Amino acid sequence: MKLSLSEEVLAMLVCPVSGRSLRVAGAEELPDWTAAEPFEGALVTDDGARAYPVREGLPVLVEKEALVKRSRRSE
Repeated sequence: MKLSLSEEVLAMLVCPVSGRSLRVAGAEELPDWTAAEPFEGALVTDDGARAYPVREGLPVLVEKEALVKRSRRSE
């Protein structure tokens, strides 16, 4: 994922709901999240509770656009 933000700007971003810090989701985390609209990456809160999509290189930090965590099936 190409994020169109510098590391300095990313460090200033917070979740619009909880105010928690955000980090770039790793590729292994992306399958855990889903959304109605396609996304190329995500910013996840430091506690992993919420995620926001990255579309066209820009994070969409809007509560109603937050990604939904997929439920894990018991194995």
